[in-house]
Amino acid sequence: MMKKHPHPGQLIRTDVIEPSGLDITEAAARLGVSRLTLSRLLNGHHGVSPDMAPRLEKAGAGTAQLWMQLQMNYELPRLRDKDIGNVSSLIKRSF
Repeated sequence: MMKKHPHPGQLIRTDVIEPSGLDITEAAARLGVSRLTLSRLLNGHHGVSPDMAPRLEKAGAGTAQLWMQLQMNYELPRLRDKDIGNVSSLIKRSF
C-alpha cells in the first residue's frame, strides 16, 4: 500500500501563500491566473496542471518538476485503489 500524500494545493496554501501574507486574489494575480483557478487548486478541487507548475516555479515556489511530482504522488495511490474495470494484458506472452 502506498502512502497517501497531501493534495499539492494544501502545500501551496500552507507553505507558500500563507507565509507570504498574500490573500488568494493577490496570489492569483501574481501567478497570472484567475482567483477561481487558484481557489480550486488550494481547496483540492483541481490538481497542479502542466500550466500551473511553471507559474509556481517562475513565482519562486519550487520547481515545476517538484509540483508535477507532488501531483503524481497524490493521484497515483488513489487511482490504484480505484476500480477501473476489466483490463487485460497488452503483452503477448511467448512461453
